[in-house]
Amino acid sequence: MEFNLPEIGEGVYEAELSRWLVKPGDKVKAGQGLVEVLTDKATMEVPAPFAGTIDALRAEEGNNLKVGQAILSYIPAGGVKESVASTPAIVAKTPAKAAAVQVAAPALSDGNGATTVAATLPVKAAPSVRLMARKLGIDIGSVRGSGPEGRILVEDLSRRLQAKDTASAKRQAPLMDYGKPGTKIKLQGLRRKIAEHMVHATHTIPHYTYVDECDVSDLVRLRDSLREPLAAKGVKITYLAFFVKAVVGALKEVPIVNASLDDQAGEIVLHDRYNIGIAVATPSGLIVPVVQNADKRDLVDVARDIERLGNQTRDGKTKLEDLRGGTFTITSIGNLGGLFATPIIHHPQLGILGVGKITRRPVFDDRGQVTPADMLYLSLSFDHRVLDGAVGTAFGNAIIKRLRNPAVLLID
Repeated sequence: MEFNLPEIGEGVYEAELSRWLVKPGDKVKAGQGLVEVLTDKATMEVPAPFAGTIDALRAEEGNNLKVGQAILSYIPAGGVKESVASTPAIVAKTPAKAAAVQVAAPALSDGNGATTVAATLPVKAAPSVRLMARKLGIDIGSVRGSGPEGRILVEDLSRRLQAKDTASAKRQAPLMDYGKPGTKIKLQGLRRKIAEHMVHATHTIPHYTYVDECDVSDLVRLRDSLREPLAAKGVKITYLAFFVKAVVGALKEVPIVNASLDDQAGEIVLHDRYNIGIAVATPSGLIVPVVQNADKRDLVDVARDIERLGNQTRDGKTKLEDLRGGTFTITSIGNLGGLFATPIIHHPQLGILGVGKITRRPVFDDRGQVTPADMLYLSLSFDHRVLDGAVGTAFGNAIIKRLRNPAVLLID
């Protein structure tokens, strides 16, 4: 029997085969991961909607796959002949028309012990996704679809399985692979995506970097005072949450930085949203999930989202919607020990902030006295086509002003 690549996500009709999770001869059970595929720098695991033995793999790691393409063959458990091939509704070039299936809505209580049944609701899903749900034993009516008009995609099923698998599992930090002398590594998957993006950004954008230092002694004290009470509420408060709020305030003060350059139209597009990308190091490379609408969220909510995005990214479970829409990016090297860097802008954005290591050293205060202080280097790279040095300096000063008086970030 053949297994074809099912619908992966909204508007996604092809993906790169990142890593096989099985090999010929392996016995698999329903719900077991078969393959990891990469789309738009998001890696997702495709589960098996069958139980059986892998017969042959039809694609190699690094190949581009189209939705509906046969990627492996298998022998069903017990020799039962069943097809999991995609239907003609799933094609690579045009979106599939999802079939609507009528399912009974769950019973609802009226608060007095009586129950009523809600009106029948349509569930939108392609035939291959509905077949996969049946094979996995998932009630498709209980799955929340992330596609257009609530359409259920294969990533929604994968997310349901992953939630079950990781509910009680203890998270471990991923191990970084620094390579082995005398070997060759194929440039593929996320590493290739990063390479292409970096080359495009450096060829397109004339970068310049502005570096300044900031006394963050008050920030260190504030964060230390909040760490224990917030931890009791299940919130991990990091310096990054403060940096996000400081950047949002600075972007509001200097709006031209929160923009992108439309080369074709010859226009500078100033954004009215504040979506802050957070660079996260993973064993496969750097990924930039986005804290959406950071201006409308308080410090604690931002901290929660940073932790969620970081954990999902390091676990290789980033959602496509968490990678899109960024208007400015922050990358931190301080946790690894660096003082400052010259970060590359995440095109088509116009700027990026690099945060260095906080170091305690003697400095002169306003009275000329030598006192200990917690000092931090900030490295800002800008697109010189739009932002001149004076603008970059004004933006850097706006960030520093907020970091030196971090209490305002609690109410901003």
